[in-house]
Amino acid sequence: MRSSVGYSTRNLEMALLVWRVTMLQTVFLTMLTVVLVRSQYTEETITYTQCTDGYEWDPVRQQCKDIDECDIVPDACKGGMKCVNHYGGYLCLPKTAQIIVNNEQPQQETPAAEASSGAATGSIAASSVATSGVVPGGGFMASATAVAGPEVQTGRNNFVIRRNPADPQRIPSNPSHRIQCAAGYEQSEHNVCQDIDECTSGTHNCREDQVCINLRGSFTCQCLPGYQKRGEQCVDIDECTVPPYCHQRCVNTPGSFYCQCNPGFQLAANNYTCVDINECDASNQCAQQCYNILGSFICQCNQGYELSSDRLSCEDIDECRTSSYLCQYQCVNEPGKFSCMCPQGYQVVRSRTCQDINECETTNECREDEMCWNYHGGFRCYPRNPCQDPYVLTSENRCVCPVSNAMCREGPQSIVYKYMSIRSDRSVPSDIFQIQATTIYANTINTFRIKSGNENGEFYLRQTSPVSAMLVLVKSLSGPREYIVDLEMLTVSSIGTFRTSSVLRLTIIVGPFSF
Repeated sequence: MRSSVGYSTRNLEMALLVWRVTMLQTVFLTMLTVVLVRSQYTEETITYTQCTDGYEWDPVRQQCKDIDECDIVPDACKGGMKCVNHYGGYLCLPKTAQIIVNNEQPQQETPAAEASSGAATGSIAASSVATSGVVPGGGFMASATAVAGPEVQTGRNNFVIRRNPADPQRIPSNPSHRIQCAAGYEQSEHNVCQDIDECTSGTHNCREDQVCINLRGSFTCQCLPGYQKRGEQCVDIDECTVPPYCHQRCVNTPGSFYCQCNPGFQLAANNYTCVDINECDASNQCAQQCYNILGSFICQCNQGYELSSDRLSCEDIDECRTSSYLCQYQCVNEPGKFSCMCPQGYQVVRSRTCQDINECETTNECREDEMCWNYHGGFRCYPRNPCQDPYVLTSENRCVCPVSNAMCREGPQSIVYKYMSIRSDRSVPSDIFQIQATTIYANTINTFRIKSGNENGEFYLRQTSPVSAMLVLVKSLSGPREYIVDLEMLTVSSIGTFRTSSVLRLTIIVGPFSF
């Protein structure tokens, strides 16, 4: 009994040990399976928790996407350079630069945490192609597992990096296998996702007054130059409200503007600045003198002219009408000037006054037996021997009657001929001629009188001394006219035993003018 019991007990212990081993194997296999499943799930799931500079997280596509700095950074490039977006950044290139894209080795987007992951694990560039989904040709793959290779390295932030040593950029090509592309992309013939150009295909919804601009995976509607978006509409930009662009005047037009200048100015070559027009050189409208001023011009006339009402033409000034004192005798108007004239027998001196011409010194028509006598405005010829019988010539202009001749007893003993000229309209009273005794006798008395030629009382003889007298003009005379006045000097002895007379025959010629 003991042996049986002991044997049974031993067998029971063995059976229990086998069961325990079996259970442990089962549990181990179950745990191993769970570990493998979890490991496989972890490897097939790509999780991003942060993106490097130049990228941002795309919650729809569940990966980092490039930021288009050229679209969001205002005035990204200076100095007339154009902005070209680049993976993880942008380039500023000259506007004339041409961008050549190599479809065999395109620039690739940089995935999240690539720099840190590459530094820590020593991963190569091909791993970024696999994880980010960027493939040659510019398309996107549906998932990272499409290029999954046998080698796997895990970087920080739960980023799984796959590397294919044989061909790191190999892309499985299976025409029968369709991939699912994000919105704005479509599958190409190379089985990659490529951008849809909505602007070319006509699938955009831009208005007629807008321009369609294609973007990667999308498009945008922009207004034409000179317009700006206000809501969904494009409205004209009034460039004239942005001061100051035009130098003087700004005219707004739909989508544009242009500059205008004030009268007297013209646009410079830059279509902005206004420069003065020199009207005197371009189109001189002045009749005589033109002076350019800023924005205009003025006309002036030469001396003797004045501007007419149109401010361009010049009219002659009739100086003779403006004043009656310009010329002593006669004013003659001429274009732009005037001249003075004098009557016959006179000449112009100092441009305005008239002076008598002494014809007796120049030319005259007097005979040999005549003498020339000049007066204001002319001349006359008088006999060199004015004596009439019974008088005889004793000296120049002096005629004496011989005492032996009985005819001389009743007349003056001598007659002296004198000539004088006065201007017309001479002011009165005026002393014009003095008579004086040439021979003085003792104990005699001299008296003076006008014997003839003063019938109208134009003259008066005033005795100024015992031997002289002054002829006075008391009435104004107008010429031309000739007066012959006999002035007599009567000499009487104080004792009454002697009486004689002498006559001075004065010929007075009144000129035709007052000068």
